[in-house]
This record gives sequence, C-alpha cells and structure tokens, in this order.
Amino acid sequence: MSKQIWDDVIPEEEVRAYEAAGFGGASGIGSKPALLIIDVQYRTVGTEPKPFFESIKEFPTSCGDVGWEAVAQIEKLVKQFREKGWPIIYPYVAPKENFDTGRLAAKVPALMGVAAKGYEFVPPVAPQPGDVLLPKRHPSAFFGTPLVSYLVERGIDTLVVTGCTTSGCVRGSVVDAFAYNYRVLVPHDAVYDRSHTSHLVNLFDMNAKYADVVSTDEAVTILDAVPAAAA
Repeated sequence: MSKQIWDDVIPEEEVRAYEAAGFGGASGIGSKPALLIIDVQYRTVGTEPKPFFESIKEFPTSCGDVGWEAVAQIEKLVKQFREKGWPIIYPYVAPKENFDTGRLAAKVPALMGVAAKGYEFVPPVAPQPGDVLLPKRHPSAFFGTPLVSYLVERGIDTLVVTGCTTSGCVRGSVVDAFAYNYRVLVPHDAVYDRSHTSHLVNLFDMNAKYADVVSTDEAVTILDAVPAAAA
C-alpha cells in the first residue's frame, strides 16, 4: 500500500481496522465539477506568509504560513477551472455585525473582532466576474445558503473542496456534500488548518468515509481527463 500523508499520525492498527471494516473506497469523479474555495481570506492566512504565532498577531484567526502554502496549490486548480470553463464558488465569512452573535461567537470570540482587511480575498485566488460568492454564517457551505440551488442549476455532480479549516468548514462542507450525494475530491495540500494533527486526522477520516483525498497535482491530472464545459 502506498504511503499516505497521515501515516505518521494514524496508528497502523487503526488504518487496518478501517480497511477491514470496508472503509476507504474510491468515489471517483463525474463529468461536471465545481471548485469550492472556502474562507481563503486574509483573516485565515495573514497579509503575508508568517509562522503561526507571528501571523496571529495580525489576525487571531490566521492559520499562518501553512495557509499560504495551500494558496499556491489552490492557484493550480483555479487556473485549470478557468481554462475548462467550470464554476468556481467562494463560500466565505462576511464581516460580522452586532446581530451575528450565537454559539460560534461564544465559542470563538476572536471571530467577532476581525478587522475589515481580514475579510478581503487573497489576491492569487480571488474571485473574478462570473464566480459565485456565497456568504455563510456557519462551518458548512451548505447550511443556510443557496449552494445546492447553484449546483443544481449547473448540473454539478462533483465538488473539489479547498480552503480552510480542514477540521472545520472544509470537513463540514464535505460531509454535507456527501449527504447530498455529490462526489467529493479533497486535495490535501490545498486545504489547511492551524493544527497539523487535526489536519491529518480529518483528512484520514474524510478519505475513509466521505471523499477521495489526493494531492493537488493528482487532482489536476484526474480533472484533465474531464472534457471542458461547452462554450
């Protein structure tokens, strides 16, 4: 069996247990993919690459330089999707208002005090005219948003999920996408988290149950075989 990025975190016995129970089959992809770029804003990476404890001095919600490493990978997918004429959708956290309190604000108060600059999209992967902007209040890109309506309108059957955090908004969106019966591809180096351990554990679990987890380069190769959208 080929080495996986989570092998140093997940004990071999637990990997064997999942395999013995029949988890981890490949879903494959369909013929009409869409790219989700979740919360790739300055508030999650900082305005420039810095180690985590330096980056959170600017935005407490930043994941640090691992976010910028993922942005470089997301760029490859953005280029491919634009060339193929496939939809790119941006689920993102909008600036917080006084009425945006709730359980998440109580659990993570730093979310309520992010400076306006933090809500700007990171330029290398920022939206362009024609992309879908999808403000959300909660982790999943599906909860309380019209995402399914956009996907149905375009006949989408596959979601390529990128952004952050792996253990939060990415995972929540992947689980809901699976529940809606979409095929899901997660490029492991195009998602990021402030916890490396949580990042790897969640990638392992998503791969076992809800998605196909591959590298960005592997994802690009897989998607290359899919015909471009009709003009």
